[in-house]
Amino acid sequence: MADAADAAPRLTSKQRAHLRSLAHELDPVVRVGKDGLTEAVVAAAEEAFNTRELLKARVLDAAGEDVRDVAHALAEQLDDVQVVQVIGHVAILYRPDPDAPQIELPR
Repeated sequence: MADAADAAPRLTSKQRAHLRSLAHELDPVVRVGKDGLTEAVVAAAEEAFNTRELLKARVLDAAGEDVRDVAHALAEQLDDVQVVQVIGHVAILYRPDPDAPQIELPR
């Protein structure tokens, strides 16, 4: 995990809005179930970030945990991941590709 000094710069509101619009059409690829945020869930998110920069994670009712808490805990366990938005039971997470970013963020 990266230090706070090495973390990616915080997203501006304009960048968050852009990412939210891109994520609108995405389906959740990571699901947090009754066992909560397990190593398997973290590994699944890491694997998903190997092929994409933006993903949705759904926290099921059975998890019994706050969606915002789960989203931030997941972002902390992965390098350079930022929480874009939490709405309902879904969190949108973003991590730019370090070598060839596909999403161009507005300034």
